[in-house]
Amino acid sequence: MHSEHARQRLIRENLQFAGSGGVSQENADQGFRPAFRDCETLAIYPSRFADGRAAPFHLVDGLPAEAIEARDARGRVLRIKDSVVSGFVRNGRFYTREEASRALATLH
Repeated sequence: MHSEHARQRLIRENLQFAGSGGVSQENADQGFRPAFRDCETLAIYPSRFADGRAAPFHLVDGLPAEAIEARDARGRVLRIKDSVVSGFVRNGRFYTREEASRALATLH
């Protein structure tokens, strides 16, 4: 998936899940941390800035090489694997945005 496409997908997901607990700003106080999961390998990648620092929202720039299909000469992500999806990690478990939304509803 091309980087711009991935960024647009993240924007659409944020709009779709706004108000439901399926976005970082609404669930961080309950221990949900933005992450990605590769649906093929089941590897989970916490969202990170390109320099490795934990990111408080979803960023593709900090994904590891195994989740990336292409980078430009500067190292910026050009394309991520289609099998990589956004979600959250809480207490060691990955949640899709839908699962995080449902989980948050039961916590309140």
